[in-house]
Amino acid sequence: MPQRFRLTLLALALGLLPGLPAVHADEALAAPAASEQAPLPLDDLRTFAEVMDRIRAAYVEPVSDKTLLENAIKGMLSNLDPHSAYLEPQAYLELQESTSGEFGGLGIEVGMEDGFIKVVSPIDDTPASTAGILPGDLIVKIDGQPTKGLSMMEAVDKMRGKAGSKIELTLVRDGGRPFDLTLTRAVIKVRSVKSQMLEDGYGYLRISQFQVNTGEEVGKALNKLRQENGNRKLLGLVMDLRNNPGGVLQAAVEVADHFLKSGLIVYTKGRLANSELRFNADPADASEGVPLVVLINGGSASASEIVAGALQDHKRAVLMGTDSFGKGSVQTVLPLNNDRALKLTTALYFTPSGRSIQAQGIIPDIEVARAKLTREQDAEGIKEADLQGHLGNGNGGSERPSKASKVTTGQRPQDDDYQLSQALNLLKGLNVTRGD
Repeated sequence: MPQRFRLTLLALALGLLPGLPAVHADEALAAPAASEQAPLPLDDLRTFAEVMDRIRAAYVEPVSDKTLLENAIKGMLSNLDPHSAYLEPQAYLELQESTSGEFGGLGIEVGMEDGFIKVVSPIDDTPASTAGILPGDLIVKIDGQPTKGLSMMEAVDKMRGKAGSKIELTLVRDGGRPFDLTLTRAVIKVRSVKSQMLEDGYGYLRISQFQVNTGEEVGKALNKLRQENGNRKLLGLVMDLRNNPGGVLQAAVEVADHFLKSGLIVYTKGRLANSELRFNADPADASEGVPLVVLINGGSASASEIVAGALQDHKRAVLMGTDSFGKGSVQTVLPLNNDRALKLTTALYFTPSGRSIQAQGIIPDIEVARAKLTREQDAEGIKEADLQGHLGNGNGGSERPSKASKVTTGQRPQDDDYQLSQALNLLKGLNVTRGD
């Protein structure tokens, strides 16, 4: 697969797009054949030629024909929708590199809103996430220069640079006062899948974006979690898609397929015959039917919404969190000559029940807002089991002294993550009601 105005991967590349011209939730499909069109509007073309001639003759500084023509092409694309774009050689190269999971920049997925650059989501373990940049932040200045009036590509170009070089971003958060952050650019190496055990029997699967190999990595992570659980089936699993900006469509299909045995996963519809695709699950179930909670938020977009929507429609998972971003369009990357390309919106995608996510997003089954989790000291003091010389349990049960007397264990992800802790509690509750 948040503005996800197309998701331009600031790190920057243009987002998490497919290897070209691979099928992708954001960039997809092979180049369409030319369709029958009405004759070209000659009067309008004459006007275009006249405007170009007037600029060449009268503009205060000389402007080359190449610059005028490229600007005209960019203008054509920029006024279609936020995700269509003309890719010059460097942007096209970075687009292709981004799906490999390694690229240079800050690690921010960005888009446009009201003429400003808006953060869709920071990518895990990158300069942006380390600096504390959050989804929804507006980037109002780059190295002291206002971003108002810049195109998204121009802003992205300014944020690119050599690894190790510094950049200052001026941000506005939640309508507050502007503040500055200094970041150091880096080569971003994104590991799209992480997993660990939360508690005995309960696993955690984090997908930060959908790269070409993400489906395979999720399969490996599920096997790893089972091994860490003593080769026993998990009692529950939390899949974390929060702030996942999307990526390769095929990877989203493969991830959803790990949790489904049959049925439609996603389908696309557009004007061109080859833009209409359907993806179905196969009978294999790598997840072994484990109870599943999927976390989403406003930073979950595109391919993330495909996975969440499919699992929700099939009632395979409980979705928890806040509404997702709402990017339900498909882009086709069309290579042009001179190492350039056209990224063009060609279709919308739909969940198995026929829902279009475009501009609406996925609504979670249980809304849980982001909150800071704090723990108060246990006020109950000592217990009977803490007293010296206390009697043992008459039925041979284990003693339960106060928490204060127990050895504190290491920090767990759910200890400071309210949404994750609520997801874990829900899984435990489901097991209680099922008698597991």
